Amino acid sequence: MAVVPYNQQDVNLLARLIRAEAEGDGKLGMLMVGNTGINRVRAECLDFKDIRSIQRMVFQSPGGFEATQKGYFYQRAREKDKQLARRVINGERFHPATNTLWFFMPQGACPATWYGQSNVGRYKSHCFFAPTRADCPTIY
Repeated sequence: MAVVPYNQQDVNLLARLIRAEAEGDGKLGMLMVGNTGINRVRAECLDFKDIRSIQRMVFQSPGGFEATQKGYFYQRAREKDKQLARRVINGERFHPATNTLWFFMPQGACPATWYGQSNVGRYKSHCFFAPTRADCPTIY
């Protein structure tokens, strides 16, 4: 059962986003990026208080995703990307991105915090950051 409202266009957008942001990190890395995006739709906290749809999450500015803001969000959604998008829309979560709102790809080690959120882990090239339950209970 979906944890956020969606339609087929939303599946395609999320699939394109996870491909653009994490294709190099494989299926699990793409699922973790999807977790972060879905958490932003579910969140009623921090920079994500007015993000109630997948479309708004994908194109949020400022504070959105590098893929949509720097021009590499152009690839079509493949069926395998859509399957991954549907999995996170339906509530599947993957550690360390279970409750994350931010991720990024540093050139070196992951910093301890990012936008005031704690580093909760790294998967391949991406570091993931989550707020506390007190700061954002809707994603826990």
